[in-house]
Amino acid sequence: MTERPGPGDAFPDIAMETPEGGSVKASDFAGQKLVVFFYPKDNTPGCTTENIDFSALKPEFDAAGVALLGVSKDSAKKHQNFIAKHDLKAPLATDAEENGVSDALGIWTEKKNYGRTYMGMVRTTYLIDAEGRIAQVWDKVKVKEHAKAVLEAAKAL
Repeated sequence: MTERPGPGDAFPDIAMETPEGGSVKASDFAGQKLVVFFYPKDNTPGCTTENIDFSALKPEFDAAGVALLGVSKDSAKKHQNFIAKHDLKAPLATDAEENGVSDALGIWTEKKNYGRTYMGMVRTTYLIDAEGRIAQVWDKVKVKEHAKAVLEAAKAL
């Protein structure tokens, strides 16, 4: 297994699909701090809470000059429904392509649950500095209070 990118490393500049059918990649945010939070699946309890928490704090992230981007393997259409259902404000992107960002980061990986093995997203958040380098990584995120902790770290960067 290759070593996962961490603080000081460049964040992978791989395009992902937006819910509107466009594309987005890290270099689109050059000169700005960026938080990219990867989560397993739209409309599941933890993922919904995480997206609502980041959306609720979006005005504070905006005021601090920090862009937000939530990423899962869900389709653009599923993201559209998820955004509408929960009135989400944090932008989302689809990393469904093989060899995408989550593959490059090593967070699309084999998981086990109740003896079943499957591929899944490890809930991970990246704080990226204005030069496109990873400033901080939160691995295997616990959702409660996570968005607040990320906001504080982003303000301090």
